This record gives sequence, structure tokens and C-alpha cells, in this order.
Amino acid sequence: MKSVITAVRVSLLFMILCGIIYPLATTGVAQVLFPKQANGSLIESAGVVIGSELLAQNVESPKLFHPRASAAKYDPTASSGSNVAVASSDYAQGIADKIDALKKLNPELTDIPADLITVSGSGFDPDLSPEGAKAQVPRISKETGISEKSLGDLIDRFTKTRQLGVFGEPRVNVTELNMELLKQIKL
Repeated sequence: MKSVITAVRVSLLFMILCGIIYPLATTGVAQVLFPKQANGSLIESAGVVIGSELLAQNVESPKLFHPRASAAKYDPTASSGSNVAVASSDYAQGIADKIDALKKLNPELTDIPADLITVSGSGFDPDLSPEGAKAQVPRISKETGISEKSLGDLIDRFTKTRQLGVFGEPRVNVTELNMELLKQIKL
């Protein structure tokens, strides 16, 4: 009986430590040191939350940059990849369909970056390669009247380099890029 009481006490102690005290402490430290990230890296416009830097947003306007495709249709409650095998005919057909749709939207596109026709592992990757963003420049320039050079400069300005100079690849956050683009155009 004594060992049962000891086990219950230890269990309660660890439930309080690991289930209450530790989460509250880490949340408190995160709120103090990294408040923006702790609150979801939210993006606001005129005081209204319009998205997060961490999640891709569905964009259909031809005047804006489009993010990577989402297997979850940009629904954050359904985060997932497609789980379709690369060797399957379904995958090949899906890629062919995406290429056709991309060429229809961007007829001058000849060299297609892979991130424009593939989905990310989570289905919500907010970033594109600089090449993926630049491939959309002719369409956006035609639709908005903004010069291709200005759009290229905008992409360069929003391109993030490798983390610590080693990790990851250069990337552009499409939501942030579109927020800046929206300042220059009226939809």
C-alpha cells in the first residue's frame, strides 16, 4: 500500500511539474523573449490580422504572387502532404495538370521551378524559392503595370538567405511579398 501512495504522489508531482509549471514557464519566457513568434507570427494590416508568416495563404488574383500548392487546400485544420508516390501515374498526372495550369496563367514561362508545381510536406509552406517568385514576374507586371525590374527588385528585397549562412535555401515569404505589392497596386 505504501508503494501505491508513493507512486500516486510522484505521479501528481510530475503532473503538476510537467503539465502545469513547465508549460507556463516556457510560455512566459517565450512571451517575454519572442512575443511575435509566441503569438503565431501574425501579419496585420490596418489593425486586422490577415494571416501568419508561417502559413501559406490561398491566392487566386493574377496580380499577386502565388504560393506553393497545398495538398490540404490551405485549410490549417487539415495539414498534410499528398502522400502520393512519386512513381505513381496519379503523381505524374497531377504534375502535368499543374504545369498546364501554370502555363495557362503564365504563358511566357519556359523554365518552371519545381516549387511551383509540387506541394510542401505540410501543405502550408509560406515560402517560395526566389526563382519561383521571379517566374511569376511577367504575369504580375502585365496585370499591374509595374515594371519587371521593380518586381525583381521587390523579390530581391524580400529574399531571406540561408539561416546562419548554412541551413536551408534562399527563400521569399509570399504573404509578406504580396503585402508589399498590395501597397503599390489597388485590387
